[in-house]
Amino acid sequence: MRMRPTLSWTPTEDPEPGTTDLEPVSDLLRAGGVLVLTGAGISTESGIPDYRGEGGSLRRHTPMTYQEFTASARARRRYWARGHLGWRTFGRARPNAGHRSVAAFGRHGLLSGVITQNVDGLHQAGGSRDVVELHGSLGRVVCLSCGELSSRGDLARRLEEVNAGYEPVAAAMNPDGDADLTEEQVGDFRVVPCARCGGVLKPDVVFFGEAVPPERVERCRALVDGASSLVVLGSSLTVMSGLRFVRQAAGAGKPVVIVNRDPTRGDRYAAARVELPLGAALTTLAERLDLPLDGPSAS
Repeated sequence: MRMRPTLSWTPTEDPEPGTTDLEPVSDLLRAGGVLVLTGAGISTESGIPDYRGEGGSLRRHTPMTYQEFTASARARRRYWARGHLGWRTFGRARPNAGHRSVAAFGRHGLLSGVITQNVDGLHQAGGSRDVVELHGSLGRVVCLSCGELSSRGDLARRLEEVNAGYEPVAAAMNPDGDADLTEEQVGDFRVVPCARCGGVLKPDVVFFGEAVPPERVERCRALVDGASSLVVLGSSLTVMSGLRFVRQAAGAGKPVVIVNRDPTRGDRYAAARVELPLGAALTTLAERLDLPLDGPSAS
């Protein structure tokens, strides 16, 4: 069963104002057992834009849907042309202070787990372990016919070989790793098939309109069950795939705190929403807890 794409959310009433006080987050971290759920907002300081914040890509760009990708060879050519160009930038992104702070919380035993809605791999690059990638990873490619997984780097090399000299200038990059190109710029870009069976290749991410794999959802539900509290970092929670875990935690009586500069769809379930830039906020939290961003883990 596939989800209907949810591209936007509008509050039905005036949103409650947030706070700039970090104590609600500090208190939960000191108590331990915190499950962290992150969204695109944690990666913007690494140069990856978000979907819905100020200047978010949804103001000018409609993401590829699963239905369009699987139904149209032309759509796949457009996606891979844009994705091939975007990967050159996306693949060079590096973790920022927010990612390193989350890793520090984990190293020192304050977290029960990390779930990310992002597909950039920056939590792992920043030092976090056992991250559940709710929406998959742009670093992998899957064949829709045989299920073979392969490296995005390998695919990039294959695409370079068959599209030598392809160097359009993109207007912008999007959070899903593709670049804004016109149809004229896409031109006759060539797509390569699965090297194993000749099938259609897709990035190993959950497109809009595609369901998160059930076993991944159940793993996340188990993490919520085992956590003492939930802290959401940089997510509008517009998409139900992340919001359901906020609802689950709140329904079980577990404290929920959200750090996001704009109102979110999950604010009604939260004890507080902290309106601060994530990098600075998380760095401040690490300092208050006397945790170095890079260092040995606690025993």
